Amino acid sequence: MTSLHTTPVRRRRLGVAAAAAGLFATLLMAGPAGATPDPGDAPASRTDLSAGQEAEAAAAITSGEIPGVDEIVHSRNITHLANVPKDALQGLNTDLAFQGKYAFAGNYDGFRIFDISNPKVPRTIAQVLCPGSQNDISVSGNLLFLSTDSSRSDNSCSSTTQPATEKSSWEGMKVFDISDKSNPKYVAAVETACGSHTHTLVPERNNVYVYVSSYSPNTTFPDCQPPHDGISVIKVPRKAPEEARIVNFPVLFPDGGNPGGPTNPGVSKTTGCHDITVLPSKDLAAGACMGDGLLFSIKDPENPKIIDRVQDNVNFAFWHSATFNQRADKVVFTDELGGGGAATCNEEIGPKRGADGIYDIVGRGDHRKLVFRSYFKIDRPQADTEVCVAHNGSIIPVKGRDLMVQAWYQGGVSVWDFTDSSHPKEIGFFERGPVSTDAVTTAGPWSAYYYNGYIYSNDIAKGFDVLRIDDRRTDPAKRVRTDELNVQTQPDYFDR
Repeated sequence: MTSLHTTPVRRRRLGVAAAAAGLFATLLMAGPAGATPDPGDAPASRTDLSAGQEAEAAAAITSGEIPGVDEIVHSRNITHLANVPKDALQGLNTDLAFQGKYAFAGNYDGFRIFDISNPKVPRTIAQVLCPGSQNDISVSGNLLFLSTDSSRSDNSCSSTTQPATEKSSWEGMKVFDISDKSNPKYVAAVETACGSHTHTLVPERNNVYVYVSSYSPNTTFPDCQPPHDGISVIKVPRKAPEEARIVNFPVLFPDGGNPGGPTNPGVSKTTGCHDITVLPSKDLAAGACMGDGLLFSIKDPENPKIIDRVQDNVNFAFWHSATFNQRADKVVFTDELGGGGAATCNEEIGPKRGADGIYDIVGRGDHRKLVFRSYFKIDRPQADTEVCVAHNGSIIPVKGRDLMVQAWYQGGVSVWDFTDSSHPKEIGFFERGPVSTDAVTTAGPWSAYYYNGYIYSNDIAKGFDVLRIDDRRTDPAKRVRTDELNVQTQPDYFDR
């Protein structure tokens, strides 16, 4: 459904949305025939509500406070160019990476490759079945990297779920050769402690370093023992990826990190990192590590060095991801309150929780400090049935401005301006109405990234979306091009 009206409660002028038909493609087996997606990899996606909560959601739709079920609404400066629904891979859609005319889309069941040479009509080039949540994805040259953070029977793409209490179980990094985009080849695997929830590339000419983030050790898990106070560093030779190996496990929290509750009620205990973003041109990295935010130097990529560390034990529950601005004098950290499984964009939670935290970087060298300035959270009302929280986003490259596009699960896609660190504001949005009015359901954009003039979003339930923003504040970015984009490996768009 497409919105053709203005909703007074939202104080938004909603535009007309467009959709494109899904495309058929052949499923490629990245392992022995017979591999099937294992639903055990996927998290629970529905939570029943009370009759009163269901009635509230229905009333909000009727009044126009929120869009109808699956109704598309957006600001006038956003155009919805295309949607490609799920096809062979029916798991939850996850992260995105880009290279040339291709987009690479993770899914709990594997990954999908799109030809985006015509963004209005994306074409599926390949679908690779390789179950192993959450299949965080990135690319560098002819190599594709895939994270496995669920305990599997082995490292193949035909593995099945197996308890982490069994020593033979496997979790970690998989590497594919994508020199032929239509037929990726699985070439290497490296097991890592506690698996690989996410990963970050630090590319060099001859090697690719991979920072592996994982967490939640347990004394009953042979390959995930506490304390788990660092990250795995993998070195992958470009010409011999089968020789990939762990070269270090730097300890980032020698004091154990944030203790969480009961010392800090409602805050996650730090037992590793969720995500790390690097800015190679500045030899900097920012880590979102459960109960802590980090700034560190990567001058020596095998031995990252902590520069500063911050906590927010009032409003941040789970430090989820990080984004630098182009000048590397700010970092945006996101708080994934509720772990991506709760409705947090409502009046009860408020504007400072499940939000972004904007920090200025002040000082020089190893004496730099992270200084908190403000929170940003979308102010568009969401139903209590809609999982909504700050999630993955990227910089929109415009000189002199700090602009970002970001996914908010069922809160949709938000474009916002944090040039003034203390007064961020939304300047555009796109979203669908709730998937359901009778249960809390995991859906909406997992990632929303700006790449070569367009916004690409991987909707957990609805598929791959392409958007265009036309706005005098963002238009200069249309002239900026990059050959490759892994958002957690931020490029320097202007120092070329």
